[in-house]
Amino acid sequence: MRVLSAVLAAVCAALICLPAAAAGFSDWAAIVVAGDWHSHSGAPSEVFDNGRRDVAADLVRMGFSPGNILQFSVRSDKHPGTEHSDNQTLANDLWDLSNRTTGGCFVYLTSHGSPDGMVLNEGLLAPRELSTMLDNACGSRPTVVFVVACFSGVFVDALKGPNRFVMTAARPDRTSFGCGDNDRYTFFDNCWLDSVGNVSDFPALADAVRACVSRKEAQIHAYPSEPQLAIGQSLGRDILAWH
Repeated sequence: MRVLSAVLAAVCAALICLPAAAAGFSDWAAIVVAGDWHSHSGAPSEVFDNGRRDVAADLVRMGFSPGNILQFSVRSDKHPGTEHSDNQTLANDLWDLSNRTTGGCFVYLTSHGSPDGMVLNEGLLAPRELSTMLDNACGSRPTVVFVVACFSGVFVDALKGPNRFVMTAARPDRTSFGCGDNDRYTFFDNCWLDSVGNVSDFPALADAVRACVSRKEAQIHAYPSEPQLAIGQSLGRDILAWH
């Protein structure tokens, strides 16, 4: 009987009784949002949808379950498999997704921005509105948020918390770059995609993206956007790692 108990305990330790962090991102809720479909000039552009699509693909490689990733596009009719990018749909779908997952939350938004928030369809997603969405859907779960837009630093104070990793593409008073008529990705989205395969956790990714953005901006003699970062004290690197 003792032998059987020991065997069962070993099986439990190996297969069942792992800490939550060891499960990785397979039961996290993830949303990836393209908030606009125009370049900086106002011409039609796929720049944000390109970033949305390829970030979502990388999430699968990082261990997120495809069934737990929702993508949003302003032109959802042109992009099969996406939901429509608007404030209410975003809030409803994130709530539903969080209720069928038990891990953390991952949110990636890429669009134009202003000092009042991020462009989402024909309106704005304000920092407090996004914070309320996260509070309602994710609560105290580990939550990773990227806001990729000009002036996106305005989101940091509203979103930061002990359980949240928040990174923005720019300071509250700075623009970001890469949404011109001929751009495939924004600078930040491009750097995220180029860097994610070379690191193993989100803090290291943040460092790599910052360095990459700085190099790209120096090449065009742009005024630095200075991406912002806030990491809550309850988030250990094991929670934020995918390897």
